[in-house]
This record gives sequence, C-alpha cells and structure tokens, in this order.
Amino acid sequence: MSYQALYRVFRPQIFEDVVGQGHITRTLQNALVQDKFSHAYLFTGPRGTGKTSAAKIFAKAINCEHAPIKEPCLECESCKGIQSGAIPDVMEIDAASNNGVEQIRDIRDKVKYAPTSVPYKVYIIDEVHMLSIGAFNALLKTLEEPPKHVIFILATTEPHKIPLTIISRCQRFDFKRITQQALIERMNVIMAHEAITVSDEAYHQIALAAEGGMRDALSLLDQAISYSEGEVTLEDVLQITGSVSQIRLLQLTMALADKDVSTALKLVDQFIQEGKDPGRLIHDLIYFLRDALMYQTAPALKDQLERAIVDDAFIELSSRLNPQWIQQTISEWNHCQQEMKWTTSPKVFIEISVLKLTEDDRGSSIVDDSRILQLTEKLGKLEKELRVLKEQGIQAQHSSPATKRQQKRAPQSKSNYKIPFEKIRMTLEKAEKEHLQTMQRSWANVMQQVKAQSAPAHATLQDAKPAAASSDNLVIAFKYDIHCSLALDHRELIEGILLEATGHQLSFIPIPEESWLKLREEFIKEQKLKAQDADDEEKDVNKDPVVEEARKLVGDDLLEIHED
Repeated sequence: MSYQALYRVFRPQIFEDVVGQGHITRTLQNALVQDKFSHAYLFTGPRGTGKTSAAKIFAKAINCEHAPIKEPCLECESCKGIQSGAIPDVMEIDAASNNGVEQIRDIRDKVKYAPTSVPYKVYIIDEVHMLSIGAFNALLKTLEEPPKHVIFILATTEPHKIPLTIISRCQRFDFKRITQQALIERMNVIMAHEAITVSDEAYHQIALAAEGGMRDALSLLDQAISYSEGEVTLEDVLQITGSVSQIRLLQLTMALADKDVSTALKLVDQFIQEGKDPGRLIHDLIYFLRDALMYQTAPALKDQLERAIVDDAFIELSSRLNPQWIQQTISEWNHCQQEMKWTTSPKVFIEISVLKLTEDDRGSSIVDDSRILQLTEKLGKLEKELRVLKEQGIQAQHSSPATKRQQKRAPQSKSNYKIPFEKIRMTLEKAEKEHLQTMQRSWANVMQQVKAQSAPAHATLQDAKPAAASSDNLVIAFKYDIHCSLALDHRELIEGILLEATGHQLSFIPIPEESWLKLREEFIKEQKLKAQDADDEEKDVNKDPVVEEARKLVGDDLLEIHED
C-alpha cells in the first residue's frame, strides 16, 4: 500500500513545522543551543496538537551529529535513523498497551547500559497516564536519578491522572489547542503542495470541526478529498462531519426569534432526516449564537468568532436579535444538550426546546403595554372587590362560589405525601450545626453522583437542599410536595450515595420547603420558651424568703447580705 494519510506524510520534522506551540518550541530550542536540557519532560495537552512530534524532533536534535543546534539537520545518519525508527536507542512506547510493572522494570534494567548508536537514549512514553500504580512506582526512582545518557519524555492528554511525585520530577510543557487561523494556514500550505483546490468555507468548517487538533483537521481534510469530486466544497465537509451550514443555522435562529414554531420544527426534522448529528447540531447552534452575541458586543473581535462567518446575512441577524434573548436561548440549548446525554431520542428534546423558545412570553424585546394595562385593570377590580368584602365583614374564603370550587379541587392536585413531623422534630432535637455544614459541603458531590447513576433521581433532587442534620438523619427541603414522594422512590440509591459522601449511614426525610419554614419557626419559638422557663425556674430557686422579707422592710439601699 503506497498511499499514506496526510497527517503521516506531513508530520512535523523540525520545530518550525509544529503549529501553534511557539511558547514550547522556543524554550526547547534555547535549551538545545545552550546544552541545558533536562533528564525528564512532561508534554501535556489535547490530542493532535504535536506532543509526540515535538518529542521526536527533540530526540533528533540532541542526537544530531551537528549538535548543539536549534533544529535537527535531517541529513545525518542519526537524524535519518531516528526518523525511520532504525536506531533502537530512541524508543517510542505506547503506555496504553504497555502499562504493566514488567514493561517498566524492563526499561529500568536497560537504562543503565550506554547507547549504541547515538549520544543519548530517549524514551518517549505516549499516553503515560495509562500506566498502573505499580508501573508508576517502578518508574519513579529511575525518573528521579537516571543515568546521564538517558532522557525521558512523557506525553499525555490527561495530566491529572499522573501522580504528583512523577510530575514534580519533570519539566512540564502544556500544549494548547491550535487556533482556527493557524489550522487553515497549515492546510493551505499542504493543499498547495498536493495541488488540490479547497474552498475557504470548507477550510473554515474543517478547522471548526477539528476543535484545535491538527491531526483531526488533516484526517477530516483527507476524508473530504476522498468524498469530493475535484474541488473540496463546503457541502462535502458538511456531509462528512454531520454539521449544518451557516445559512440553515441562520434560518433556524430567525424562525425561533420570530416565534415561527412551524418553520423551526420543519427545519429540525429536515436536519435529522438528512442524518445530521443531533449533538453536533446543538453544539453548532450554541457557538453560532455565541458568535452573534460577541459580534453585537465587540465587532472588532470578529477574528475570535468560533462558528460564524461574518457576511451580510450574519451582520443583519446580529443587529436584529435581542442580547437577552440570545443568552436565554443559549441556556436553553445548553440544557437540551445535557438532557440529550441521557436519552436515545434526542430529537424529542430538541423539539421541546424549540417549543419553549417559541413561547409568546419568552425573551421578547418589546414591552406589551396593552397586556400590562389589562392586568393592571383586572388587579384594580379585584382589590375593590376585596375591600368591599372586608367592609361587609365577609371572610374571603366564603366570598365566591368559584373560590369554593377551587378549594374542593385543591386536595386532588396536591401530593399524598404525609410529612413525618414527629420524626423531623426528633431530628431537630439532636441536630448539630457541624453535621449540616458537612452535608452542605458534600451536597454538590452527592448531586453529581446521583446524576451519573439516575437521571430521574437527579431531576427530583434538582431544587432540593439539606435543611437540618443529626448523626443519623438528614432533613431535605423540597420546592414541591410531589418531589417528596418521588424522592422516596429512589431512597436506596440516594442513601447509598450519602453513605459514600459522608462515611456514615444517613436516613433522609423529605419535607416541602413551605412546611419546613413553618416547622423550623415553631421549633425555634419552642426552644426560646423552654430556655426562658428554665431561667425563670433558676431565678425562683435562688430566691431566699428571709432576704425577700428583709428587702420589703428596709428596702434595697439599706439592705446588706453577708454569706457565712
């Protein structure tokens, strides 16, 4: 097979080819020229940003026959051998498949031997966070004091999984996401070399979909070239990425802003029928609206837009939309994006969000004066009726048959949950502030764990919060009565997570927030009365009848009391 993927053919060979990481390449080049490089490096950052490429370039540069130099010459036997993989002293190890203790012990045993072909042995360990704890321990001592002829370069996308003892023994370099402009410039150079025509819109869409990774960008470009017939167009890229064109994003946004629910739902249905990725659609909508808001606020920052291309249609859209509506819509799409993670029917959640966004009273930039006037007049009439009723001495609850009907229906709409007042009072008797504070600190973690294990349970607890806690009970205040009953359906799950979060068994007691406030107020009053009664009793006990009688006869001024 003679064909090679673009990202392999155009893999950086010198530091100058590493795109978007000038803060790292400059530091490494200065260290090479000054002959002050370290024995261990840690390269971290998103995938496809040049970590292993930079490591291999560094290995060539320190072993180049013309060293010390800023760039490897690529002509000497050392550079050619390292590039082709023929020199065994420079080894690239995949920690994902070589993550055991035995493999690291093998490295530890071999580092003591001098290199055979080049001045330095270089071990490049990719995805180093995949090593087991035992493997990290085996590597630790060698990494701390390796022989002078050995250099370790560790690369990872998840540095938080690496023990701090390892990180502290390395010079750390954080690779950042490559900007869209840098990605486009590099792709232009490569396509000029390959003599392939690609439209500017296609470049922009590929750079957006790559999310800061050069390898992903070149892989998508490779795929678009195979899909296209001659020139690579925007439609070709949209087909392979599952994204939506800006024109259609603009149409959907305008339909939502104009409250045109029919058009909005038709567009969503078309996107799904065409095979567009629902998650990608919401992602594109969020960033498109973000760009509209950015352009409204600071048009000079148009180079920092993520999704939108600034054309006449986009400028007109930005001028029409209300900033508050944009923020509300982004929040709604973000909520939809979260809900879609827990379902196999994402289209339903997108349609629900469309219905919410096209409600008449949502995010309007126009104040409906007539509606306000109607409500004001109705409120005035109700106030007059209430005043007349009070003057006539009639109780409000007997004033209207409609009110009676409403009262009769009320019990049907409430939850059947019976509040265990006595159990809550007993919990309050034993409650301590320290227990509640511990629970409040752990609550965010509890909610995160509940969400990971059960979306319905998380939805039930969404508006709940710890109200009081003792050593064995936790009172949780819920915004709505119905949620108290629903929470009990998930008792085993919730109490299991509470056990993990606090380290001891807790039984939770739900109570509606309104009832909790009343109960808490009553309990505080009772405690104050008890304390006052106790003080009065103590004062009564301390009164001496002889002293009281003397006080009555001579008064406080002439009275002197002497203790025996």
